[in-house]
Amino acid sequence: MNSSSLRITEIFHSLQGETSTFGVPTVFVRLTGCPLRCQYCDTAYAFSGGENLTIDAILDTVEDFRCRHVTVTGGEPLAQPECLALLNSLCDRGFKVGLETSGALSIADVDPRTVVVLDMKTPASGESHRNLEENIRYLKPIDEVKFVICDEQDYQWARAKLQQYDLENRVAEVLMSPAYEQLQPRQLAEWILADKLPVRMQLQLHKLIWGDLPGH
Repeated sequence: MNSSSLRITEIFHSLQGETSTFGVPTVFVRLTGCPLRCQYCDTAYAFSGGENLTIDAILDTVEDFRCRHVTVTGGEPLAQPECLALLNSLCDRGFKVGLETSGALSIADVDPRTVVVLDMKTPASGESHRNLEENIRYLKPIDEVKFVICDEQDYQWARAKLQQYDLENRVAEVLMSPAYEQLQPRQLAEWILADKLPVRMQLQLHKLIWGDLPGH
């Protein structure tokens, strides 16, 4: 039994809108709170509020959906120290676990069975100074690095990071997304193709289906 608790904004069942499991039915556990304020944030409702739930209660809720893929997200989930215990417990239950993190907090102690999706903040996010670049050394071959691209400067910055850290050979996927309603997907696609970048371009499937409706 695990009576440790976390502040939870929502737990819901949807399709994974991003990452290498794009389109796969997934349970999302959204933790409350975030120390960052990215200008394009679409989950500001998770900055405060929420409900205190024990890890056992979270696990029971997740089990009820009868879905093996689970993504722990936020906010910034690692802002709550007990997130590490939640990841351990989910992995122990046999779930395929992903963690969506801004990379502003250390991933050193994240359960190695967890797929970390590290969102490196680009200059136009307004939070690139928060990137904890020592996290690069903790990335595993199963992990993924994500860049949200707002403009050409962001794209050039991300391309430089891709090369600087040899991300192609360090992680399973390097992901690039156009910032929603800020950069045309076609423009990002043309930049990637022109430079022959070894990345996966992605659009946010959940927004294409449900728009900005929370809980999807």
